Amino acid sequence: MLEIYDCTLREGMQAEGLSFSVSDKLAVIRALDSLGIAYIEAGTPGSNPKDEELFRALADVSTDARIVAFGATRRKELTAEEDENLAALANAGTKVVTLYGKAWDRQVTEVLRTDLEENLAMVRDSVAFLKNAGKRVFFDAEHFFDGMAGNAEYALAVIEAAHEAGAERLILCDTNGGTLPHVVGEGVAAANKRLPDAVIGIHCHNDAGLAAASTITAVLAGAAQIQGTFSGVGERCGNADLTCVIPDLELKCGAECLPEGRLERITPVARKVAEYLNIKIPNRAPFIGKSAFAHKGGSHIDGVLKNSAAFEHIAPEAVGNKRRLLVSELSGRAAVRKLLERILPDTPVSDDEVGAVLAELKRLEAQGYQFEGAEESLELRVLALLGLRKKPFEVDYFKIIGETDRGESCTATAMISLHVGDERKVTAAEGMGPVNALDNALRRALTAFYPCISQVMLRDFKVRVIDNKDSTAAKVRVLIESTDGVSAWTTVGVSADVIEASFIALSDSLEYKLR
Repeated sequence: MLEIYDCTLREGMQAEGLSFSVSDKLAVIRALDSLGIAYIEAGTPGSNPKDEELFRALADVSTDARIVAFGATRRKELTAEEDENLAALANAGTKVVTLYGKAWDRQVTEVLRTDLEENLAMVRDSVAFLKNAGKRVFFDAEHFFDGMAGNAEYALAVIEAAHEAGAERLILCDTNGGTLPHVVGEGVAAANKRLPDAVIGIHCHNDAGLAAASTITAVLAGAAQIQGTFSGVGERCGNADLTCVIPDLELKCGAECLPEGRLERITPVARKVAEYLNIKIPNRAPFIGKSAFAHKGGSHIDGVLKNSAAFEHIAPEAVGNKRRLLVSELSGRAAVRKLLERILPDTPVSDDEVGAVLAELKRLEAQGYQFEGAEESLELRVLALLGLRKKPFEVDYFKIIGETDRGESCTATAMISLHVGDERKVTAAEGMGPVNALDNALRRALTAFYPCISQVMLRDFKVRVIDNKDSTAAKVRVLIESTDGVSAWTTVGVSADVIEASFIALSDSLEYKLR
């Protein structure tokens, strides 16, 4: 079984715009552990107060995954016993420690500013020190592939020094992320030839867009441990994306990466991790993205309904995702019928109803609507067309008053009147701008009738000018993604008035939640 080693909590911290609290890190660890990840790199003890707090908290956390502390070899002017960072690793409370050291002679002489023999001693001393402290030690050979290109004998001597000192895993790092996959494969093969009894691992950055391909090539060449991050987060362009690498290895290469039955958890776990990292998984992300198994063209939909292998390289259920048949003006009758069968599972669907929905869909898309990214709004309109839309509320009117303070702030007040059944509610609310004020007023009015509305949060808000030929009078399309913390849904509104378009999308979002 291949070893999966996750670096999200350490490498991810180095990604621009990402920052994790201790509670976030603990939640991510629990999510990764539920997937069956073998090793989870938690951070660098002693480097900052947050990681120190995390390692203290981990003392009371039980996981099947092995938690790993990460740090550097000793500094050149110190002995291992004098180095504070090595002491912090020895006292971190983890059974496994990963050390990193330089495997490129230019890095040794130009960055560390020391000689090649001293660097080898730093590696040996640091590994031996932690082994004597009772630790399992992994060694990350930084810049290994650049080192192989410039001075192969020295790069191999570095990993040999770590191996002789007791390192259990030798991780070959494409630190600059620019090595081609076939060169990575050659480097892994060279390491295996030099040290046939060693366990070789791979750690690739994505600066050339090749991290996943290089990682898979390394496995085919004999690497037994795979390092990477979820959603590929990491320094600069990120790291090998485990949500691609793991399915590719299991489903394409026949390798075993996770315990049996866990692969179908990878999509929900990846989405949960993304929530804690406060990032949005791209719709087109392979395997786990919302669009990974989405079909829009009529001939594609017809083909996949007859034989899923016609337009899908794997079954979406294998990775915990699902097939989506997108209904648009390009759709055929088969896609519309499937939509109706999903919305009305217990009601027979007639050919006339299919034709009516298809005609209405084309009419709305001609006005600027686009439903493949807002299926929930489409569902509401289909129900209305069939006379089955029972609105949980009706808005009578709303009014917006805006005020700008010389560019310092833009505040607004919204007043809204609506009724639920025979009961009428009038309320007002302030906000940072007219749309925020309208959203606040609508929620305030509805929460009195439906307390669950307070759970709904806006996760994304997009405005798109449909046709700019009319300048500021052009129609706009507003797309809103909402969540209640359990599920997420997207709604759309179109109007020449951006506030009206926003209101349509907002009211659809809350109506869908109430359905």
